[in-house]
Amino acid sequence: MPVPARRLPSWVWVTGLTAGAIVAVAALAVQADKGAHPTATPARPSASASAGAQPKPTKSEAPAVVPDDSGTGRRVVYSLGQKRVWLVDAGDASRRTFTVWPGTVSPDPGTYTISQRTEATTGTDGVEIEHILYFAAKSGLSIAFSNAVDGSSPPPAAGIRTSGIRMDKADGSALWTFGETGTTVVVVR
Repeated sequence: MPVPARRLPSWVWVTGLTAGAIVAVAALAVQADKGAHPTATPARPSASASAGAQPKPTKSEAPAVVPDDSGTGRRVVYSLGQKRVWLVDAGDASRRTFTVWPGTVSPDPGTYTISQRTEATTGTDGVEIEHILYFAAKSGLSIAFSNAVDGSSPPPAAGIRTSGIRMDKADGSALWTFGETGTTVVVVR
């Protein structure tokens, strides 16, 4: 006499499938861990952010002079034409200057203030970024200074509107230390 088949409850099926998926993912993770690991090498060693740290000027053959039309006092100056940033102290002396890689949307010349600071997030281009200092908005995008977590500076992807102004990791750390909320940002041509 045949015995009638018993149906398994749905929770048994779900549990079995979930356990199988976890085992498969774990096996793939172990395989991936055994492969080659790409590493990013920063262009310069990163600066430590101690409480009394002051940004230092970067070395260059001929130090770039702070633009005349950039105001006075403690400020961040961003030149659209030179693709360069200056950190200027209260005595109008340049404490540090460095080149940047602007996105596809640039701020208009003018005076702004840093309105928000975010430690880390993902940029509109999908790159993990840190030390984000927001200071303007244009064309529906927030404009901010930042650096890629891995130190890279890829060109903006074709067709994607980006408003991030990227810099080297060490320069991003220096700007993060210098640019508190409320710090003036002057954008010049």
